[in-house]
Amino acid sequence: MLDQLIMAWGARHRERIAAWRAGGHEYVGRFAPSPTGPLHAGSLAAALASFLDARAHGGKWLLRMEDLDGPRTVAGAAADIIATLRAFGLTWDGDILYQGTRESAYRTAFDGLDSLGLTFPCACTRREIADSHWGPGEQVRGQELVYPGTCRGGIAPGRAARAWRIRVPDEDICFVDALAGPQTQNLSREVGDFVLKRADGPWAYQLAVVVDDGAQSITHVVRGADLIASTARQIWLCRQLGMPAPLYLHVPVVAGADGEKLSKQTRARALDPVGRDAELAAAWRHIAHSAWPPRGRC
Repeated sequence: MLDQLIMAWGARHRERIAAWRAGGHEYVGRFAPSPTGPLHAGSLAAALASFLDARAHGGKWLLRMEDLDGPRTVAGAAADIIATLRAFGLTWDGDILYQGTRESAYRTAFDGLDSLGLTFPCACTRREIADSHWGPGEQVRGQELVYPGTCRGGIAPGRAARAWRIRVPDEDICFVDALAGPQTQNLSREVGDFVLKRADGPWAYQLAVVVDDGAQSITHVVRGADLIASTARQIWLCRQLGMPAPLYLHVPVVAGADGEKLSKQTRARALDPVGRDAELAAAWRHIAHSAWPPRGRC
């Protein structure tokens, strides 16, 4: 079944694949789940799209475990994810990379950014950032909050750093998503100085994913559309670290009956290898329309 899906994906993305091959470059993609629970239908859609794109390009497909968040990591989840991918025929190339072993690489990248004067300590709580938007006492909504720059000039006396942030420019970052088309985000106005590391916690996703994509020579990132808002940050970090940014394709997320994105946090049903073909067929139906090349450029 997977061979048929690779051919179908290749046919739908013929022009994009041909253009990449014409350049003579090696394709390297990856799937990077967090071991916080079993894979579900949403995970499978993202994994399948990434796998098909790599195989249709004749490229490599790598597996990375994003196991930085210790409190959320579930014992045995990584082994379960590995077994599930194998059961579904989604086999990867090379060794699995575990982010938990990459402390020195993240520290080196951070030190490089710090030497450029881009990092600073921040004492703000989420509540304080929310108050700067809506006023004291108002409910903290679920959306991401734009950091107002409170600690850019230094931490107030008597306060301790809660995180380290990176200074972002007031400029538009543009990229062309292979499905969604041209995307533009102004980091200063739409994100603010974002976190690289919690003072007493792990390295932030944004830094770790960029460092690891660079270390693994990732050329294409195919993932869920819930991460498209992170892409401008990652492209900008690539520039500061002197590494090329991958090309991106974001597939629609799978939603449950309530319209919300399926996730481990909402107890999405774990994949059942017994129903492999039906699960793969459902994942294919979800991602199949991601074939029409967008028009426009940055």
